[in-house]
Amino acid sequence: MTEAVPKTESPSSAVVVGAGLGGLAAAMRLGAKGYRVTLVDKLDRPGGRGSAIEENGHRFDLGPTIVTVPQVYRALWAACGRDFDTDVDLRPLDPFYEIRWPDGSSFTARGSTKAMVEEVRRLSPGDVAGYKRFLKDAHRRYVVGFEGMVAEPMHRLWSTARVIPEFARLRADRSILGLARARVKDERLRMALSFHPLFIGGDPMHVTSMYALVSHLEKEFGVHYAIGGVQAMADAMANVIRGQGGDIRLETEADEILVENGQTRGLRLASGETLSAPLVVSNADAGHTYSRLLRNAPKRRWSEKKLNGRRWSMGLFVWYFGTRGTRAKWRDVGHHTILSGPRYEGLLRDIFINGRLADDMSLYLHRPSVTDPTVAPPGDDTFYALSPVPHLGHADPVDWEAMRETYRARVATVLEDTLPGFEQHLSAELIFTPEDFRDRYLSPLGCGFSIEPRILQSAWFRPHNVSEEARGLYLVGAGTHPGAGLPGVVSSAEVLAKLVPDAPGVAAPERMAAE
Repeated sequence: MTEAVPKTESPSSAVVVGAGLGGLAAAMRLGAKGYRVTLVDKLDRPGGRGSAIEENGHRFDLGPTIVTVPQVYRALWAACGRDFDTDVDLRPLDPFYEIRWPDGSSFTARGSTKAMVEEVRRLSPGDVAGYKRFLKDAHRRYVVGFEGMVAEPMHRLWSTARVIPEFARLRADRSILGLARARVKDERLRMALSFHPLFIGGDPMHVTSMYALVSHLEKEFGVHYAIGGVQAMADAMANVIRGQGGDIRLETEADEILVENGQTRGLRLASGETLSAPLVVSNADAGHTYSRLLRNAPKRRWSEKKLNGRRWSMGLFVWYFGTRGTRAKWRDVGHHTILSGPRYEGLLRDIFINGRLADDMSLYLHRPSVTDPTVAPPGDDTFYALSPVPHLGHADPVDWEAMRETYRARVATVLEDTLPGFEQHLSAELIFTPEDFRDRYLSPLGCGFSIEPRILQSAWFRPHNVSEEARGLYLVGAGTHPGAGLPGVVSSAEVLAKLVPDAPGVAAPERMAAE
């Protein structure tokens, strides 16, 4: 039990740790329920991994770049009595992205089913029927896995147990790559249909085939980009919170969640100041929450041993760079490009299982300047190149201080085929390795996406939105249900809203609007 702290003066006080998209959404939801919210974050601006850094006129969006399922955000704003589309300029993209392979072939993902079928036909005519079956697979998994589970509390075993018959019928035990193998024969198409879990930290060889639902989400709801980047979305969320009377304290690091007799009593900051509140929501990584922030409280479920026994998502090497006078160059390179390496399954094994930094790689190349002129000076470009790499918890972790420049050179060699001569135009650059994720975001093992979303690390098996370790403690964000990705972390706050009652004695705007 931690030291005693003064009881809070108001039962309607709430503290949120972390101003990532999950924490911002949680603060909005609590504000709509009448709570007086204080939100703290160690960074100098809201957004967490979705924040941005400016360098020499370039704005580098540090994390998520693809916005899907816009109704999730519209529902969040509506719960606060606001209009999302008034606050955020969201632009649909079509094509969504292009995948390029070393043999010179490519696959362009679009919103039209007819266009997608023709892309499959162009690459592998014999796989058209199998692709159409895959689309049906994706829709069925969307109905069960997204509509039925994403925004629903999963802290009771029955919530997960009740869907087991449907999971069995849909062969949820099969991996997403296994499902792709069962539907199409062309190795390139197998990659194109199965790589999506990498965007939320999952190994396509091992995460459940339920993640085929992402293909349905893309086709049904589109792929979007927010002008100003995800940082603009985070800033808009912060404005809603302030409009509700919430207090956002940046450059303020949380040190410990205070617990007395099993009840949350508030938060102690690294400065030594105490914020008293009976309700604390942690948007910090679940691993950091339980191992560090709750270090002096007894653990019934999420002990250090249990956390260490989880499989964690991969790390990320991200090279952010700007180029001068190149806006009209490389006209064949769109907003989102995936440069697939010579190996798929072998590279996945090296990243997730062997923990080996391979010589080859696959890259996600982000070029927002083709859509958003605000990311760079006139005529210039802003990019980032992301390479999945092993996290820092493997037996022989990568020494990134020694390998940083070596790996940068390897990435540059791969990029040269797509952006010939780009290094001659560099005007700004910044590199993040798993060590930066560990230090900047307090991410265990330097992971990019918290606990890997394998089937036995999802829903009830994942750290719950309502904590077992202390009354009044709740979790949102990538490390809890439903998991990583923008729709996931924002939906975790919707789950929170279903678990937390309206503030005592306060007429919540959400309730008044309904009346």
